[in-house]
Amino acid sequence: MIKTLFQKISAGALTMLVPGLVWAQDKAKWNLQEPHTSVAREMYDLHTIVLIICLIIFVGVFGAMFYSVIYHRKSVGHKAAHFHENTTVEILWTVIPFFILVGMAWPATKSVLAMRDASSPEMTIKITGYQWKWGYEYLKGEGDLSGVADGVQIFSVLATPHDQIYGNAPKGEHYLLEVDNPLVVPVGKKVRLLITAGDVLHAWYVPAFGVKQDAVPGFIRDTWFKVDTPGTYRGQCAELCGKEHGFMPIVVEAMSVKDFADWAAKHKTAAAPAAGTATVAAAGGGDGKGTYEKVCSVCHGTGVVGAPKFGDKTAWAPRMATGADALHNSALKGKNAMPPKGGMTTLPDGDVVAAVDYMMKAAR
Repeated sequence: MIKTLFQKISAGALTMLVPGLVWAQDKAKWNLQEPHTSVAREMYDLHTIVLIICLIIFVGVFGAMFYSVIYHRKSVGHKAAHFHENTTVEILWTVIPFFILVGMAWPATKSVLAMRDASSPEMTIKITGYQWKWGYEYLKGEGDLSGVADGVQIFSVLATPHDQIYGNAPKGEHYLLEVDNPLVVPVGKKVRLLITAGDVLHAWYVPAFGVKQDAVPGFIRDTWFKVDTPGTYRGQCAELCGKEHGFMPIVVEAMSVKDFADWAAKHKTAAAPAAGTATVAAAGGGDGKGTYEKVCSVCHGTGVVGAPKFGDKTAWAPRMATGADALHNSALKGKNAMPPKGGMTTLPDGDVVAAVDYMMKAAR
């Protein structure tokens, strides 16, 4: 009877589980995101296998327990048996879990080793986490990617409009998961990531790639991925890096090698004139409000250490006393914790100056 009961319970549970897993694969909110790299697929499959093993153990243990409680209770006249050790049972409940654990550890170990094997990459990208944005620097390409994007630098900042964040407009489809400059990579190529941080702990996390790596100031950690199909993949900083932690998304655009080469060529061309610009542009020559909302508000909108908060007259007073030219130069060339142009090296000087003037006006 016990065997028959176990068979019925197990069959019923698996009947409910399998369609559920298929449905959940399309509904990432109930399961892991659909994998798009070999490592992510291994993680997904391992997660599913372990889930099924846990379910079978759950059904077996609780099935036996409830069967005993229902059919061996005192109220139906059942008398408890008196017994002590049983060597056979003790061996079984030691050996069976051992083999279950070994069976799970073997594929898990293979997956962990694959995750850490960042050797022989076809492209290397350095990622630096800041409060609250990501800096991407393309260091070196190999083979048909040699020199294609070497030297390209971009900064990726949240692009969700402030009106949506503060509830003054309907939230968009990718609310808090959209950026101005995504990380762009070619499909079918092994990309090695060198990850660090410029201030506090961050973590670069893209679930569809099976990649989650801490960004630690003063240390460089590495990981890798190879995207299977073109598309847009989203993630977030997975380390509590400050009160604006939720405003630090990650977006990766995967495209063909040809399209990637075209993208890299455009960014190299755009960066060339900016690199040779050393003079301060005339005040009012750019989009002050737009530049502030897009770039400067990341720090000045919250008042992080070293960045006076927008509209805070007390914090801005000593800085404004040095004069507008000094503030313009500090914003353009960088000072203390602030990188040149707030880290946006391709930003026109006129926009930087206009953004400074916009913040100074708000602090008067």
